[in-house]
Amino acid sequence: MGKLTDVQLRNWMKAGKPVAIADGEGLTFTLSAKGTAAWTLRYRAAGKPKELTLGRYPDISLTKAREIAAARRAEVQQGIDVAAAKRKADYATANAWTFRKLAEDYFEKAADRLAENTLQARKQQLRDYVHSKIGNIAAADVSPVEIVAIVEAASVKSLHVARLVLIVIREVFAHGIARHVVTQNPCAHITAKAIIGGTTQQRERVMLTDAEIGEVFKALPTLSRPNALMVRIMLATGTRIGELVQAEWKNVNFEAAEWTIPVEHSKTKKSFLIPLSPMVAGWFAELQAMAFGSRYVMPIRTRFDGREGDAHMEAVTLNAALNTLAKTLGGKCRRFTPHDLRSTMRSHLGALGVDVLIAERCLNHSLGGLVAIYDKHDYLTERRRALELWAAKLASIECGAAFNVVPLKRA
Repeated sequence: MGKLTDVQLRNWMKAGKPVAIADGEGLTFTLSAKGTAAWTLRYRAAGKPKELTLGRYPDISLTKAREIAAARRAEVQQGIDVAAAKRKADYATANAWTFRKLAEDYFEKAADRLAENTLQARKQQLRDYVHSKIGNIAAADVSPVEIVAIVEAASVKSLHVARLVLIVIREVFAHGIARHVVTQNPCAHITAKAIIGGTTQQRERVMLTDAEIGEVFKALPTLSRPNALMVRIMLATGTRIGELVQAEWKNVNFEAAEWTIPVEHSKTKKSFLIPLSPMVAGWFAELQAMAFGSRYVMPIRTRFDGREGDAHMEAVTLNAALNTLAKTLGGKCRRFTPHDLRSTMRSHLGALGVDVLIAERCLNHSLGGLVAIYDKHDYLTERRRALELWAAKLASIECGAAFNVVPLKRA
């Protein structure tokens, strides 16, 4: 070693002619016809000639190239095929489990046990707050300090969102441990309370009174007709917002007056049949006339024209509509969310004398315990009566008439 000099290297670079000249003991300087200069180490492993690229010149100087070559030769003398070891390391790096890749695998495996809305919400949380920070980092290299910084940044938007972000990150790493991709969860000793303080008081569900429901009906014409019908259907059926926005016409049976929530849209991961009162069936028929041939009950009307594709409305559309409605109502009605419409129906069913079990099944709540194990009857007839009773009360509220229907009593 030591045959080459820096002056020679600079002259060869200036001349631009291809060369391959040894410095000694396997270290070789190469210059391609395209002007790329590099260092290579030539050696023998298992009796066969091998070659390892050390790096480019002048990024790696002559002195540094000799140091690296000496270190690699020492490894060769210990029986290591340094070129093969480098290929293996490069492959491992290229196929490393980044946090983004681990998250994608988590969502793929969790699809059969998490509701679609939950999956989409968690994907959005990672997309908005996490992937730009650690998405391309090897999952095993993510540190607790980075997690804390992400949660703190999310808390600027919302304390609730920050907690959800921490939850989904923790879930992804728990999945990584189960897959033996990582050996520890960097979220293990991190709590939202330590980062952003104690939990905020849980918001109490709103049960709209008869008077408030009447004010809502009066204000609905300020919304677009599809959005107004969406509010009416949610109030009358107690359905979840995700189930309604994803509803397809193939699951609405006008002849039987039934709407089926398929397994893939149901939070309980079981199909559910909702009986439709004549009033609600009429609202669905009105929506069908405005669907422009879309497969969805609530299509994105500004996008679907029969040529460019079909898509259902997003839940945020109704949230925005309710915000607009709240401004119109002012102090005439408490502010409410889509889920409050669900709790409103449940509360009024109880006030109308509907049995607890029937009311719970109207909301597609799992009954749990021995009831869920032994009682396989789904009370469709009883639920239809209850929902028709509720529809009758809504109609009386809207027209301002006294509601004289006798509450249902269990025999």
